[in-house]
Amino acid sequence: MDFGVIDLDEETVAFWAEVRAFCQTHVTKEVLDEEFETGSGFNEGLHKALGARGWILPTWPRQEGGAGATPLQAAILDAELRAAHAPLITLGTTRNVLPAVLRWGTDELKKAVVPGVASGDVRFCLGYTEPDSGSDIAAAKTRAVRDGDEWVIDGQKMFTTGAQNCQYSFLLTRTNPEAPKHKGLTMFLCPLEQAEIRPIRTLGGERTNMVFYDAIRVPDRYRLGPVDQGWMVLLGPLNAEHAMPEDTDSAPPIDQPGGMYGYSAVEGLEVALAWARSADPDGRRPIDDPLVRERLAQAALDIEVATVSTGPAGRVISSEMAIRVAEDLMDLVGPRALLPRGEDAAIGEGWLEYLHRFAQGTATYGGTTDIFRNIIAERFLGLPRQAPRAG
Repeated sequence: MDFGVIDLDEETVAFWAEVRAFCQTHVTKEVLDEEFETGSGFNEGLHKALGARGWILPTWPRQEGGAGATPLQAAILDAELRAAHAPLITLGTTRNVLPAVLRWGTDELKKAVVPGVASGDVRFCLGYTEPDSGSDIAAAKTRAVRDGDEWVIDGQKMFTTGAQNCQYSFLLTRTNPEAPKHKGLTMFLCPLEQAEIRPIRTLGGERTNMVFYDAIRVPDRYRLGPVDQGWMVLLGPLNAEHAMPEDTDSAPPIDQPGGMYGYSAVEGLEVALAWARSADPDGRRPIDDPLVRERLAQAALDIEVATVSTGPAGRVISSEMAIRVAEDLMDLVGPRALLPRGEDAAIGEGWLEYLHRFAQGTATYGGTTDIFRNIIAERFLGLPRQAPRAG
């Protein structure tokens, strides 16, 4: 871990100022209110404004729809958007899928969708999980049967977050039910206009979806990679979701605080600090109590540890940090921390109540923390693969 100071040149400083101005203009109270109300993880106006500046794919050349930004500038952009709490879930899934489309898609398919990704008009969601197979996504039962130049797809996907915002699903299907579990799978960039999308509301307020594929006919040009070798196609985006990107050279030179969970905890700490610095009617401030200061300092230290923890370990640490910090800050502040956004006496627009709900779900998003512990054990520590107990 490099804790050295990064020297910024004038161009990067100017870029940083431009990004902050952009966030002030486009990540408005109306955008944030809409996100709290819908949990959509997406705002079309904001997304297309990013596309207009080339900031959906910021490091891509300008002639390809990007902004020609440096990796450091891209990291600054991401950090400022997250600090502003911009709804970015659909942006994230689109970016995760795009490398697989570029690698495995036909020239016809890439020509049809890639320019739209850069502009913000085309978005992708992840069609992995099914009702009978959660983290064990290779047990997919959604069938794809070839019929001439088309495929007929039947099945159901669960927790397809952002499907209502997207034109395509990165869809895992089973094309050979007789093959072993990780064989006989085929990936599609499946158009969603024929699919039925039903919303699911989560404890944390986010919206995700059930998506039903009822004899949907998909032309073969939407297939990604060879038939029955979909696991190979899936691995790139799956590794990226598991905080193990294949292209490590393009990793930002500065880290996101605790991944997507760190910024919510940072905001929660700021809200708690503002509460602690406020005097009650008798003129007493909670922060003058040494025990209060100690608990706030512990929360700050926990957040800092999550900030510098990256990869699969960072995923586990940041989730556990968010849960622990949310619980402790709510206990510290007391009953007013339970008041949600919109209540007159809510602290920090109800952020502590939101943080506590949101933090619980972080243990499952993108794969459970137990899955990530297995990844750490097997791929980083070299321990034997976990086997189920007999009997």
